[in-house]
Amino acid sequence: MPGDTVRIALQPLGETFEVPRGTPLQDVLFAYGVEFPCGGRGRCKRCRVKLLEGALPVTPQEAALLSAGELAEGWRLACHARADVPLTLEIAQWDTAILADDSTFEFTPGEGLAIAVDLGTTTLVGQLLDLSTGHVLAVRTALNPQAVHGSDIMSRVQFGLTPGGAETLTRLIRERMGTLIAELAAAGAGNCPVRDIAIVGNTVMHHLFCGIDVEPLSHVPFETERGGLEVIPARALGWDVPGDPPVRFLPCLGGFVGSDILAGILATKMHESAALIGLIDLGTNGEIVFGSRERIVCASAAAGPAFEAGRISMGMRAATGAIAEVEAVNGELRCRVLGNVEPRGICGSGLVDAAAAGLELGAILPSGRLANGERTFRLAPPVALTQGDIRELQLAKAAVAAGIQIVLKELGAAPGDVERLYLAGAFGNYVNRASARRIGLIGFPDERVKQAGNTALLGAKLALFDPGLDLTGLLSRVRHISLASDAEFQEIYVGEMGFPQR
Repeated sequence: MPGDTVRIALQPLGETFEVPRGTPLQDVLFAYGVEFPCGGRGRCKRCRVKLLEGALPVTPQEAALLSAGELAEGWRLACHARADVPLTLEIAQWDTAILADDSTFEFTPGEGLAIAVDLGTTTLVGQLLDLSTGHVLAVRTALNPQAVHGSDIMSRVQFGLTPGGAETLTRLIRERMGTLIAELAAAGAGNCPVRDIAIVGNTVMHHLFCGIDVEPLSHVPFETERGGLEVIPARALGWDVPGDPPVRFLPCLGGFVGSDILAGILATKMHESAALIGLIDLGTNGEIVFGSRERIVCASAAAGPAFEAGRISMGMRAATGAIAEVEAVNGELRCRVLGNVEPRGICGSGLVDAAAAGLELGAILPSGRLANGERTFRLAPPVALTQGDIRELQLAKAAVAAGIQIVLKELGAAPGDVERLYLAGAFGNYVNRASARRIGLIGFPDERVKQAGNTALLGAKLALFDPGLDLTGLLSRVRHISLASDAEFQEIYVGEMGFPQR
């Protein structure tokens, strides 16, 4: 009926579309690059859009979070706005890099095609492989649509506990994954069947994709009784894939240590190594694993979202406009902005660099306090760090540093015994190793630290070439320890809160 829809125009993107009158903007703007880190709870201001034409009444949440000047200029929170009249909105646009994998590896040739997928909290990346040659025939990437309900895994867990929340999150990721899988399958030779699909991801992604209750992950001890290998026929997921292959979501290692870390063990060959090696994936939960062919110990440190620039006043993901590198040169700061544009905010790697540079310049004290009573540490206008931002980084790095100590102690080892430490994931591959050591995040010499790319995707591919892989035998050698219940964790954690003295 006339009047049942309204037009939304997005500038400078130049997109125009119609939606049913009363549609929440949160439901439609995520696809166009608007972030909702707090899941629409009105806490973070990161979903701001600017009203150019139309009307969006100011809500109590907006009045509390935005200044009178910002409101007068037309700024609104997309998570609290509805399209009741035609709107023209200004939204920021950026490109985000998604980490794929182009590693070469040894394999036993097979027949047909297979698909490996790294299901991340923020992004998805899948590769179509020819099992006879090991060649990657196609790559597809996408944003995880669940992010409209929160950028970090605990936001997803909390939303999953609301009525219908878990079902919504499961539907969103299965539908988006199905589209990605269909695009990959279509890139194959004709209707050549896909013989196998292997997916890896963190524990929360594992549970939400497979339809497993996330309630046990919402409270201490953060353990679940069902984190093993899940096998679902593609057709049962609503996917029309030639060959109707089994979809294997590889098993978790325990707690918040998921199959992405199991894949990392395969990728680094930790389970075959005579020497002690380590793998750390730095994100909202810093997954830590050290071991060798004799024994492997893993843990998950609740680092919070600082490494992904969450809870940072001007934080953003590593995308166009983000300060990604900071260095102190001749007593001054030099910042590199992704996309070579005016800075909009700072991402995780830039945050670590900025803290290291601030320590070198004496602008940040070893205690973490800003020097000389300053309220901010100015980087590149308009981007600055607050005292609260520095504290968030301290909390995150202390959790990981303490976790490393406890895992190594469980193995009866010291940092000097570690032959190689691999840093995995997007943040781990872009963080400056010297800066990470300067702030006390990782206390290993630079020459022993290797940025390892997307070990989760590589491990998923290795699993495709070895369908008879003895996962049960491997899992029996892995011990998961809960840092939350470790008697020494809190004391070590507090001791790691400060920054190292020069």
